[in-house]
Amino acid sequence: MKRSEILFSAITVPLDFFALLLAAVTAYLIRYLPAIQSVRPVIFELPFRSFFSIAVVASISWVAIYAITGLYAMGGTRKLSEEISKVFIASSAGLALVLAVMVFSRFLFDSRFIILAAYVLALLFVVLERLIVRWIQHLAFARGIGLHRVVLIGDTDTSQQFMSYFEKRPGLGYRIVDHLPRFDPTVAQYLYDLVAEDKFDEIILVNPNLAEPQTIELVEFAAEHHIVFKYTADLLGTRLTNMEVRTLAGTPVVEIKRTRLDGWGRVAKRIFDIIGSVILIIVTAPIMLLTALAITFDSRGPIFFAYQRIGQHGKPFQYLKFRSMIKDAHQLRYAPEFQQAQKNLRSNSPMLKFQNDPRVTRVGKFIRRWSIDELPELFLVFIGKMSLVGPRPHESEEVRHYQRHHKRALTLKPGITGLSQVSGRSDLEFEDEVKLDTFYIENWSLWLDLQILAKTPWAVIRRREAV
Repeated sequence: MKRSEILFSAITVPLDFFALLLAAVTAYLIRYLPAIQSVRPVIFELPFRSFFSIAVVASISWVAIYAITGLYAMGGTRKLSEEISKVFIASSAGLALVLAVMVFSRFLFDSRFIILAAYVLALLFVVLERLIVRWIQHLAFARGIGLHRVVLIGDTDTSQQFMSYFEKRPGLGYRIVDHLPRFDPTVAQYLYDLVAEDKFDEIILVNPNLAEPQTIELVEFAAEHHIVFKYTADLLGTRLTNMEVRTLAGTPVVEIKRTRLDGWGRVAKRIFDIIGSVILIIVTAPIMLLTALAITFDSRGPIFFAYQRIGQHGKPFQYLKFRSMIKDAHQLRYAPEFQQAQKNLRSNSPMLKFQNDPRVTRVGKFIRRWSIDELPELFLVFIGKMSLVGPRPHESEEVRHYQRHHKRALTLKPGITGLSQVSGRSDLEFEDEVKLDTFYIENWSLWLDLQILAKTPWAVIRRREAV
């Protein structure tokens, strides 16, 4: 799912709340206008502070009803008529809830005018607010921001229907980059070239007659390069899980989800990361300060070691940790003479893990043993480069030697801890680590994150072969 889709869906929650609250306050102010009072004088006493408290509670309740009716569902732009009708139904349900509470609690609200006016204004303000959000989203589409850049594969009536449908409805945010009538080795190479040039991010397969091996090849290609894969028929039987079905151009389209971490799950995980990282930074600040002093007195060189690692979707980012080795130690890592003199614990994988690494300083041995060197990663979590829980970030030299299935570990943001870390840390075989990371990616939940975080202290205490 596009980041912009998540953003536009997420901001409608607070915007709806403020629109509903504004509707209630406006209805209250209208009731006290001299022109209205001349027709029907105010004979009740309703202080604004008391009314505002009631309005806040009612607005929160209405937002909850909006959520139940699917107004915050993520996964593309819905039709305007459909959205307006849902707003009407949900708002009517909200009005019914207010009236039901009044009846069953025997609380007689002082003004029926304010209730009805707030209902009408709520419809008006929420619809207007959502029209403005749509307008901004369409402006973003016009500038190429948040577009689904699609390669359509298959020469059928459905493919022509899709092309016409997306062309007539630019507000949906889909743009056909290319239409390929078939899939063969030549087309595969062409897709590799397009990926290298970052020309598309989605494949829609509309050929139900494509052979299963070719279909699986397309799925693997999409997974390797973190491309969204959708299809319009039951091409893969029961082979795949984590699927989502939508209707485009009157045709059911199945999207193969690489992970459950999408939509609101992604928002929840980001909020969890921000709150968790802030708390942990505050708690571990004294430890980080002492570590910085110890590194300074122990050996020459900077306090921090910053270098490039590979993050989500294979994109590099600047990684940061406390320096635990001698100055310029990283330059020796890939030197042939150094590798020959050391025992690589991951010799059958793209990874390099040395036993009793001579580059490690005295302080470095201690902070690596207790994973104190990784505490600066909390700042990377806070700014959104990493997550508290996820696959570990690997170096570009290592990722360069990944096989296709290894690249699935790059689907999510890298984490400070993860399922593979609490299941054996660096003592695991690389293939086992990839399997665990893949399981985490496909079965993510906040509960799983909490379980992994709870097991992390024990994983740190437990001794391992490489440090």
